[in-house]
Amino acid sequence: MTHPDHHAQSHRASSEATSVSLNQLAFSATVHCLTGCAIGEVLGMVIGTALGWSNGATIALAVVLAFLFGYALTMLPLLRSGLAFGAALGAALAADTVSITIMEIVDNAIMLLIPGAMHAGLGSLLFWGSLAVALLIAGAAAFPVNRWLIVRGWGHALVHEHHGHH
Repeated sequence: MTHPDHHAQSHRASSEATSVSLNQLAFSATVHCLTGCAIGEVLGMVIGTALGWSNGATIALAVVLAFLFGYALTMLPLLRSGLAFGAALGAALAADTVSITIMEIVDNAIMLLIPGAMHAGLGSLLFWGSLAVALLIAGAAAFPVNRWLIVRGWGHALVHEHHGHH
């Protein structure tokens, strides 16, 4: 193999490894964000549905709780590592706001578009199935955005500046 061929092969291998690790980091960031988002979303939907609230009130509660839990899951390890509350909050806001916003828009739009999903009872497969599908699609929608943010040193890349692995 000539030197230029070896260099090109080495560069391709390096790019592929970087892409894989970037995809893994973006996937990890998306799953992490989706976890907090899902906890809040499910809790909000359950509370609103159980109390017979309107779609608007239920969605508003679910969105607020999704952001709250999403930010909390990012902040906890940062606080445990000794980061000050204000710095941890700033990192969480920078890391998760775009991702959670995308997930919430997609998730709630799907819940509204599936006929009867918002009015189905808590014991209904329609409610839980719709919510699960909506959250999975929301996570898929956020993945490329999380990847794009990480490439630019934003999003979860900011959190990783504060500790080794998230």
